[in-house]
Amino acid sequence: MQIYCGTDIIEVSRIEDAVKNTKGFKENIYTKNEIENIDKIKSDIKYQRYAGRFAAKEAIYKAMSKFIIENNLTISYLDVEILNIEELSRRPKVYILNEEIKKACDKHEVEIDVSISHVKDNAISTVVVKVNKEWLKWKSRNIILQHLYIIQVVTFILDIVTVQL
Repeated sequence: MQIYCGTDIIEVSRIEDAVKNTKGFKENIYTKNEIENIDKIKSDIKYQRYAGRFAAKEAIYKAMSKFIIENNLTISYLDVEILNIEELSRRPKVYILNEEIKKACDKHEVEIDVSISHVKDNAISTVVVKVNKEWLKWKSRNIILQHLYIIQVVTFILDIVTVQL
């Protein structure tokens, strides 16, 4: 089992500026469900929510980067969706939308937990990723098994030589 952590902090004003002034920013970063969820908010707190989701996606990448690299995968902002779930008292939950990443996560029993906080000026997120099954490639596993076998053989031979002395 491996546990990884990622954290990100962002100024709300930077995200507000990008949402308001950069064509396609929202659509390239947030899923349709995330946009619909956040745009229901009619006050400026919605930019805090956008910033929080952005920080969470960055933190997810930071926490999962080793897993992503080791499994020869790539991840983009739209591969991850973060929604508040009623059953979890509106706590955010991470959904992996990319099928390749989802398969790798299922195969290695990956669990992702996210926490998001925001105030007027800043948003922060921390993500903990738990990989329950190791992802050593078969080739690496075979090499390790071969080395273990050699060690056992050498130990056996040393035992015989020691007994004969």
